[in-house]
Amino acid sequence: MNQKVKNLKSKATEIRKLIIKMLTEAKSGHPGGSLSSTDIITCLFFDVMRHKPDDPNWAQRDKFHLSKGHCCPAVYAALSLCGYFPKEELMTLRKLGSLLQGHPDKKTPGIEVASGSLGQGLSVCLGMALANRLDKIDSRVYCLMGDGETQEGNVWEAAMASAHYKLDNLCAIIDYNRFQIDGRTEEIMNLEPIVNKWESFGWHVHQCDGHNIDELLEAFAEAKTVKFKPTIIIAHTVKGKGVSFMEHVVNFHGNAPSEKECEIALKELEDIEKDESGLE
Repeated sequence: MNQKVKNLKSKATEIRKLIIKMLTEAKSGHPGGSLSSTDIITCLFFDVMRHKPDDPNWAQRDKFHLSKGHCCPAVYAALSLCGYFPKEELMTLRKLGSLLQGHPDKKTPGIEVASGSLGQGLSVCLGMALANRLDKIDSRVYCLMGDGETQEGNVWEAAMASAHYKLDNLCAIIDYNRFQIDGRTEEIMNLEPIVNKWESFGWHVHQCDGHNIDELLEAFAEAKTVKFKPTIIIAHTVKGKGVSFMEHVVNFHGNAPSEKECEIALKELEDIEKDESGLE
């Protein structure tokens, strides 16, 4: 394992620990999808994207939009570790007057657009990508969507328009953990054949293991080389990744851990951290 991948894996584990602590303190929130998307978010903020924490509105920045806004703890943790705001702010999650609301808000440094209503994020990012083209800004737009939200028609209107305008500066990612709030996606509204659908809408499609840092970095690098069409990365993930009793469990879509569950989860993540660092 090269040093960059090792560092990113370590950062992802740190973010997972912060997610658990934040949600336990808040006594509400969404651990499952936050944990499943952590490796994607880690790669973007700590390697792939061009951004300046000391100048959040830098004109040349790459833009990230969390369409699945309920999973904002992962993004908040990443933003704090990047230096957008003090780490201490994380423990104010979901509290009245906090910078860190239960869904992203523009007042939070590093957040481009508020999100919460699912299915709208790709349209938002389509607009950002078109604006970059009109302003002749050579930067990229990244949109992280949940798999369940791609059941909404608005996603497919945006998909069609993005391909029509040949937006090769747009990269969407689906956190394909196969669960939504009511159960398995295949039982609620089956998404398959997901690759064929996006290809038929004119997108370049790349599938990868959403927890494999090497594969994620390869996918993002490939996306930058694609011309005249947008790219979608279908990242196969595990709901609740990193915490054994949360993995593949729909109840942790929107239920915060108890104090006891927090203790167990942090111990498991600390064990992972030791394994990754080569400690006994």
